[in-house]
Amino acid sequence: MGSERQHYYGKHGTPQKYDPTFKGPIYHRGCTDIICCVFLLLAIVGYVAVGIIAWTHGDPRKVIYPTDSRGEFCGQKGTKNANKPYLFYFNIVKCASPLVLLEFQCPTPQICVEKCPDRYLTYLNAHKSQDFQYYKQFCVPGFQNTKGVAEVLRDGDCPAVLIPSKPLAQRCFPAIHAHKGVLMVGNETTYEDGHGSRKNITELVEGAKKANGVLEARQLAMRIFEDYTVSWYWIVIGLVIAMLMSLLFIVLLRFLAGIMVWVMIIMVILVLGYGIFHCYMEYVRLRGEAGSDISLVDLGFQTDLRVYLHLRQTWMAFMIILSILEAIIILLLIFLRKRILIAIALIKEASRAVGYVMCSLLYPLVTFFLLCLCIAYWASTAVFLSTSNEAIYKIFDGGTCQFAGKTCNPETFASSNESRLCPGAHCQFAFYGGESGYHRALLGLQIFNAFMFFWLANFVLALGQVTLAGAFASYYWALHKPDDLPAFPLFSAFGRALRYHTGSLAFGALILAIVQIIRVMLEYLDQRLKAAENKFAKFLMTCLKCCFWCLEKFIRFLNRNAYIMIAIYGTNFCTSARNAFFLLMRNIIRVAVLDKVTDFLFLLGKLLIVGSVGILAFFFFTHRIRIVQDTAPPLNYYWVPILTVIIGSYLIAHGFFSVYGMCVDTLFLCFLEDLERNDGSAERPYFMSPSLKRLLNKTNKKLAES
Repeated sequence: MGSERQHYYGKHGTPQKYDPTFKGPIYHRGCTDIICCVFLLLAIVGYVAVGIIAWTHGDPRKVIYPTDSRGEFCGQKGTKNANKPYLFYFNIVKCASPLVLLEFQCPTPQICVEKCPDRYLTYLNAHKSQDFQYYKQFCVPGFQNTKGVAEVLRDGDCPAVLIPSKPLAQRCFPAIHAHKGVLMVGNETTYEDGHGSRKNITELVEGAKKANGVLEARQLAMRIFEDYTVSWYWIVIGLVIAMLMSLLFIVLLRFLAGIMVWVMIIMVILVLGYGIFHCYMEYVRLRGEAGSDISLVDLGFQTDLRVYLHLRQTWMAFMIILSILEAIIILLLIFLRKRILIAIALIKEASRAVGYVMCSLLYPLVTFFLLCLCIAYWASTAVFLSTSNEAIYKIFDGGTCQFAGKTCNPETFASSNESRLCPGAHCQFAFYGGESGYHRALLGLQIFNAFMFFWLANFVLALGQVTLAGAFASYYWALHKPDDLPAFPLFSAFGRALRYHTGSLAFGALILAIVQIIRVMLEYLDQRLKAAENKFAKFLMTCLKCCFWCLEKFIRFLNRNAYIMIAIYGTNFCTSARNAFFLLMRNIIRVAVLDKVTDFLFLLGKLLIVGSVGILAFFFFTHRIRIVQDTAPPLNYYWVPILTVIIGSYLIAHGFFSVYGMCVDTLFLCFLEDLERNDGSAERPYFMSPSLKRLLNKTNKKLAES
């Protein structure tokens, strides 16, 4: 057995030897991975330069505000359209043209107007009546009534018809409503075209709705926005409740870790059980109702998701999913019940460590703030880069002109040869682009922007992991707790990480960022190849995406443990990663069972908090309970605030439990090293807690003799 053990250790490094001077995280250390630190600083300087260039050339108004056919902004101060905030389409039916997919612009004249039309009116009826002054504001600027009706409509000086419209995202869309099952615009059901023939307004509506679902998508987005405006107050209350529950859960773990873990397990089982019961009752209630037996496939996608709740198949799917989760959790608890006891001991130890370093619970706020800075800088730079192009104008026509799609100059187009050959064509704004060297480099700058975001975001996360690991390692290696703890373990660990190990953190973050940017590029290529019929290319792309996903997960795991070793010993990244990997391989059984059981228990804690807050939000926003005299606000989609509360609650719970998770991982590595370094003798006592020693049948001989 001895030779086999030596052979096993030979394959996975040498166990840590006893060092009488080792008392936890080393304070006298040197700088590591200096070259990577220099590279990071140079990359940040380049990133700032890219941001300055983008901010110099870009104009975010191109994304936020609509532009007319000449590329002029609507409703912007300092422009000739300052008092015209809305964009009006001459013929919105043409937005259903395939050119919309290619040019991202409707092939119809567009002008900025003070307000959207509020009445039904045709140019034929208005050009010689008192309504002409009203109609004229929807014609091209400077239009004079000196042409015949046919000439005006041919040249696109005025729209053929005005229909009642409402502004949506600063654009005028038909004011559609249903009356006795008939789609109507205003009070009219027909409109008159330029030749005097009358057509059903449904044709106009359907034509507009075919434009890639733009109208429906905008309506959906607007309704969701309206729901947020009336429910944000209750959403904030729900998130505050989630934060208080998470904090209460952490405090209770400090004093009642064992009881809380079992209560948490039982509560998760009960919450899932109630979910199964509720789905079954809804499934039974819908029996016999008209239309409830329609399948999800036959119904297809609906923008109003409440429709799905009226189908029995929906509740059956929910019930099956929850039942599978319930069965998996119960089976895991049955087979891992003995290991759960050791995991509980680790959680108890982590609770004591967090109790002695309470400020660690606030550190996720620092990480969150730094990540927000990274996201804000990346997003603003991306917007400025994407809007740093020049206005490109193209010839738009109904499809008969041979010059359609070619670039043009709106100032000279009226007298150009293309205008004479294609009388019905228009030279209007198409998109923002350019042919200069800077414009050709924009794609590369966007890739660099995304890469730097990944690198800096991973660096911020690494800084938080090293800081927490250093603080919790100080707790574990204090023989007499809390007397041997440093005065400010968290601040000391933060200072050591920045002063000595910026390069090592940059190295680990760089490796992860490279893998992540490759995954982004693979996703981009996959989207471009979706229309391809080459099955081998699709198979190869799927394999590459799967391999890089697994590689990212492995690097995250390795980095996390490498950062713990950096926090303790102050070694460089490669040495720390190797030592951590070999230490885990020498204890692979404990890693596979104990560490993952604690992760599973923390996941149950998150599910308990999210499930409790989610159920409370469901009952409140569906008007099934009343918290105060005034019930929940009326909503278009009650799932909007519910999903927001659920996602926000998970992020909040994850922030609190991430501290516990880092604490457990740090104590676990220290625990493994403690077993290798020490033997419980008077000269080499164990540093682990008494509860862990009892579970492992370990004792310190000096204490036992006393």
